Amino acid sequence: MTDSRMTWQNPRILSILLLVFVCGAMAGAVTMRLGFSQSLRRPQSYWKEGGKEISLDRFRRELNLNDEQARQMETVLNDFVMYYQSLQEQMNDVRAQGKFRITQILNEEQRQKFNRMISDLQTKQIK
Repeated sequence: MTDSRMTWQNPRILSILLLVFVCGAMAGAVTMRLGFSQSLRRPQSYWKEGGKEISLDRFRRELNLNDEQARQMETVLNDFVMYYQSLQEQMNDVRAQGKFRITQILNEEQRQKFNRMISDLQTKQIK
């Protein structure tokens, strides 16, 4: 007798897909942190430190924007900042969920080693 469930509803397949997704997300996060850490930190700190206003003033001046264009430009820049922050929060959630799920798989000794590995990666990112 064959299983009448569609293959995408098979818990084993869904588990494998989820595991692949989590591993891919973690690999991407680690790669981005290690490979592009400097270039990724600059835009975030740039926008937090008044970069939007600097950009808007520069756009206004160099592009000779009228008041309506400047208002629209500010809206776009505000949307970008909100979108960027939302993506950062989503990535943090994905990382935290992946880390949590991995720690649930490991025994206590493995968990401690895993946490040291993560801590070492974070220390390298700061440098």
